[in-house]
Amino acid sequence: MSDEHVNLNNARAGAYAEVIKKIGENKICPFCPEHLHSIHPNPIQEKKFWLITDNAYPYKPKKEHILLIHKTHISDMFEISKDAWTELHDIMDELEKTKNIEGGAFLMRFGNTKYTGASVTHLHAHIFQSDPDDPEYDTTKGVLTRIG
Repeated sequence: MSDEHVNLNNARAGAYAEVIKKIGENKICPFCPEHLHSIHPNPIQEKKFWLITDNAYPYKPKKEHILLIHKTHISDMFEISKDAWTELHDIMDELEKTKNIEGGAFLMRFGNTKYTGASVTHLHAHIFQSDPDDPEYDTTKGVLTRIG
């Protein structure tokens, strides 16, 4: 495993960029369970293969922005076992019902962050529901995130 757990070039501005910079200096993976609990301020639900939490730095405007983090440090979706894929499906089904997600997006970045736009190399996915009722919502742009 490389010491490069974060890509500083892909970190959004502001407080998030500062957090990512500090994580990079400490050469730790912020999504590995032994670090996530001390870095991440939101409650974390553990499953057999996945950690589930609200994003501490959500894309805006949002109703929901949930992170699904693979518990083992991997970076490629082809490393996900069949059982972990099944659990991910079950988690998404449960979240859709319990959070009343009527529509949204699922985004999983994998592999080299140079091509993904991710700031963290540890494989994770986003479940996102925008908030068109938010005054900041721009109907011509919606919610934008970087890929690549």
